[in-house]
Amino acid sequence: MRFIDTHAHIYAEEFMADLPIILEQAKVNGITKIYMPGIDSDSIDAMLALEKDYPDTCIAMMGLHPCYVKENYISELDIVHAWLDKRKFAAIGEIGLDYYWDKTFVKEQQIAFETQMQWGLDYNLPIVIHTRNAMGETIEAVKPFAKKGLRGVFHCFSGSKESAEQITNMGFLLGLGGVLTYKNAGVAEAIKDIPMEFLVLETDAPYLSPVPYRGKRNEPAFMIEVAKKLAEIKSLPLHEIGELTSRNAEKLLG
Repeated sequence: MRFIDTHAHIYAEEFMADLPIILEQAKVNGITKIYMPGIDSDSIDAMLALEKDYPDTCIAMMGLHPCYVKENYISELDIVHAWLDKRKFAAIGEIGLDYYWDKTFVKEQQIAFETQMQWGLDYNLPIVIHTRNAMGETIEAVKPFAKKGLRGVFHCFSGSKESAEQITNMGFLLGLGGVLTYKNAGVAEAIKDIPMEFLVLETDAPYLSPVPYRGKRNEPAFMIEVAKKLAEIKSLPLHEIGELTSRNAEKLLG
């Protein structure tokens, strides 16, 4: 069996003490690739160093996360743009809108999101979307770009059935992580009738560990629990879940 973790912050400080062990455990559990989202300029060096050390496994993206959109967002965007000019990345991400923690820079978040979506079109790259407490606004922002051919994934999907249908109708994928295993989250019901061609797996490590690891540091190896839950929802064998979601990930992210 093979699986692809389409979203993990394994360059984070939480993994520095035991990273080789983490990557070996991922390999043992069939995780063949791990895509790493960019969040801001401070994370770039660690992310690219990890990609250099593990080029067959760890693959970098480049973007400005909405929670890191502050007074200096223009200079942060300039850094993202410079890197996109310098080399190839798997995707532009993670980008989007987050109205949960702080609404101080809502307008700046919207500008940064639209700017980076346009870069997705300019560089012919997919985008990886973060949205929290802003699902409707995020979908509306994406629609005009999707009509122009932009593609991507709504990472860590935790919306309604209606949201899932709106997203997939635009041609975008849903990234399923630990939240799928939470009893009262409603994600299982929301994606029950979504075709497999629109689904990929992720961890968002070190965050959002699946059951039975909830409350612990998340890691790519734990994604097998998400795959098991999806297999149960879709009434498919685990190896087929792995193959189908891996194909979807490779088609989108390369």
